[in-house]
Amino acid sequence: MRRIVLGLALVGVLAACQPQAPAAGGHARPKIALVMKSLANDFFATMAQGANAHHAAHAADYDLVVSGIKNETDLAEQVNLVEQAVAQGARAIVIAPADSKALVPALKRAQAQGVVIVNIDNRLDAGVVREAGLSASFVGPDNRDGARRVGLALAAKLKPGDEVAIIEGVTTAYNGQQRRAGFEDAMQSAGLKVVAVQSGEWEMDKANTVAANLLTAHPQLKALLCANDNMAIGAAAAVAAAGKTRAVLVAGFDNIAAIKPLLADGRVVATADQHAGQLAVFGIEHALAALRESQPPADQATAVDLVVP
Repeated sequence: MRRIVLGLALVGVLAACQPQAPAAGGHARPKIALVMKSLANDFFATMAQGANAHHAAHAADYDLVVSGIKNETDLAEQVNLVEQAVAQGARAIVIAPADSKALVPALKRAQAQGVVIVNIDNRLDAGVVREAGLSASFVGPDNRDGARRVGLALAAKLKPGDEVAIIEGVTTAYNGQQRRAGFEDAMQSAGLKVVAVQSGEWEMDKANTVAANLLTAHPQLKALLCANDNMAIGAAAAVAAAGKTRAVLVAGFDNIAAIKPLLADGRVVATADQHAGQLAVFGIEHALAALRESQPPADQATAVDLVVP
């Protein structure tokens, strides 16, 4: 999967070096840059596939550049991708920022050069955006509500007072903060006891280590709530290694392809689908609308659905 997505990104970069061709009516097609987070995450692989499929169906309307970073914490590389998009003549940047604060200065510089900014997936920090004077529409789901529903589905299989732990994403990412809050909402509502919250930084291997340590430190633990499916897969492997499959429940978020076998056999009991393939498309369409209109369109809420076996 990684090989396929890296290929998509390379195609996007090569396409960016070509002059923008005229659209119907003689006007140059606008170039849209889709800048994602980790290309190693199936969620963003699906996002890239959705974006490329939309572009293939609307090739006369716009040009598309698809790129992403190698891991979830490579902020400097994502800033570099934003700057490359501007240098290559992008009229709009659709970005899933790896950090809700750190990307704002680069996006503000891009906007100062006339580039439309559309924020998808992980919302930029409102205070930092306001202070920088950045204008960026947000297109994405209510992560807190999605995580709350996942948490309630897991809680229905436990009893009040049971111990649970949360493996959160990158702590400076707004969507990670919202998913943690949603899990906490559900646990409080169900009367469950959150005994630990640790970051797995969205990564499978990191979450595997965190989960193994949590299982040792809290032998009465009944569940691990993971803020994305990559981490849920890592946590489920740690649970299996400890001989506690189904004795310690695992939940995730994103509904990536790799989580489906774990849902089917009960190693994971719930996740949330925020429709990665459609999310990029909504962002691209939002950017095209902003380029057509004198006023940028309003923020757009997108669907997030509970997925259980």
